[in-house]
Amino acid sequence: MSRVKELLIDELKDLLHAEEQLTDALPKMAEAANHPKLKEAFQKHLVQTQGHVERLQKVFELLGEEAQPKPCKAMMGLITEGEDTIEEGSDKEPLAADLALIAAAQKVEHYEIASYGTARCLARQMGEIESAMLLSHTLGEEENADFLLTAIADPLLQQATLDDINADVNLDSVGKQSAPRKKTASRTGSGKA
Repeated sequence: MSRVKELLIDELKDLLHAEEQLTDALPKMAEAANHPKLKEAFQKHLVQTQGHVERLQKVFELLGEEAQPKPCKAMMGLITEGEDTIEEGSDKEPLAADLALIAAAQKVEHYEIASYGTARCLARQMGEIESAMLLSHTLGEEENADFLLTAIADPLLQQATLDDINADVNLDSVGKQSAPRKKTASRTGSGKA
């Protein structure tokens, strides 16, 4: 086996274990989430993650290798941090707990983005175009999940900031009210008052 293929197989085994761990962790994160959009994002990503496992199995098949997971210590650590975040969140206000969950989830997404990017690059280098396309598809889903988490976090962060300064603004209604009209003065240009 070539060194590049050996490295790719090693990365894929690591990713397979990482995704399998996430299928157990995501339901717990969804349950811990307070904001409905965050809960929905975790539930949706669980379905995607199950598809990622299937896609990885297909890549192993294309490469003529057995889909054997290898313990992914990085994901183990990230999931442990996530579990701590969930536990600590029970003592926090819902907004703060959700922001902490998003931070934990984005750490996971960034690890996956880096790992899938590497695996895709190795598959391309080997000329394994179909495998590279499958890995690229998953990479895109991981990037979208990260983007969605940021989109959910933005208004939560704004609300938390407003809460910290005791401002009385409801972000759900921002942009829904009509803007006040400007008064315009008419002038005749005659110079007379």
